[in-house]
Amino acid sequence: MADRVTQLQDAVNQLADHFCNSVGVLQQSATPGKLQSTVKQEPSGVAPQQQEDLTLLFAQLIARTAKDIDLLIDSLPSEESTTELQNASLRRLEEENEDAAQKLRDVVRRGEILLLQIQQALSDIAEAQLKTQEQNVQHHLSF
Repeated sequence: MADRVTQLQDAVNQLADHFCNSVGVLQQSATPGKLQSTVKQEPSGVAPQQQEDLTLLFAQLIARTAKDIDLLIDSLPSEESTTELQNASLRRLEEENEDAAQKLRDVVRRGEILLLQIQQALSDIAEAQLKTQEQNVQHHLSF
């Protein structure tokens, strides 16, 4: 996973792409201005409803990307964050990670025990079915 600054740069690049694409759609669907009215312009081929849909899509993409950028900026360490605070935060995260790892090991161990119990029960059921089938065959042969 990329660090926060790289994620922020990627988000800014994505926002720039959205702006460029939205300007392209605007240029494609815009009516000619006064200076361009003498030049014959070909129809854009984009229906008004499609233009409205594209406008809404780019507005949503730009707003969402801007929100992502804000969240990434908020997640960056502040200037008041000292090395000691960062180290303390890392130690706390390591402790939480170790606790979570221990819980996971416990769950895996209980899961393995449960799996062995299920396998034993299935084995017992299979043996019981075989014995029942053998008894049925012997019972039919005795007639």
